Amino acid sequence: MSGSDSGGRLVRPFTLTGGRTRPSRADFTLITLVTAVDPQPVSGVRTQPEHARILRLCPTPTAVAELAAHLDLPVSVVVILLCDLLEAGRITVRPPRPVSRTRDLDLLQKVRDGLGRI
Repeated sequence: MSGSDSGGRLVRPFTLTGGRTRPSRADFTLITLVTAVDPQPVSGVRTQPEHARILRLCPTPTAVAELAAHLDLPVSVVVILLCDLLEAGRITVRPPRPVSRTRDLDLLQKVRDGLGRI
């Protein structure tokens, strides 16, 4: 997979990360929710076009997997870019809300009962 720059040229994913292959943080998952900080802080950090695209895509909480799909980039590359934005104070991240185990058990029981009737 590769993105394209504003001139339509192909850009290899490792160039987007400056050659980095590992994120600076390990707490991002596919379902981690990312939200752009509003208003954006003024900082000396130079952002790439992909950083700006991420910020435009998440005015409301958006999952990492969804961002990767919209950007047409590997999740590993998106996570590295998200680490940059988090360290610059441009996004907030949070895990998704936990689902009640009681409902899960009720649902599984109903599925099991339904399968038993087939």
